[in-house]
Amino acid sequence: MSKKHMGSSIDDFLKEEGIFEEAQAQAIKEVVAWQFAEAMRKRKISKNKMAMMLKTSRTQVDRILDPQTDITLSSLQRAAAVVGRHVSIELV
Repeated sequence: MSKKHMGSSIDDFLKEEGIFEEAQAQAIKEVVAWQFAEAMRKRKISKNKMAMMLKTSRTQVDRILDPQTDITLSSLQRAAAVVGRHVSIELV
């Protein structure tokens, strides 16, 4: 058995495989979707109520909560405001 990756980080492995950026983007989307779901749960906001507050469809709310779906920054900001949060983006 090869020990090529022994002692290297998962980031190094993903970079070697050429999928680091894709994996990082997916992880971010999953965290954001989880944060929305948690904020909705804490405020007792159902998907239907969230859709009504956003003046959109329940399908759009499902998209916000689905980490497989890309959504716009403006949609994120509007949804965050409804659950009492804000979006912060930083280039590092």
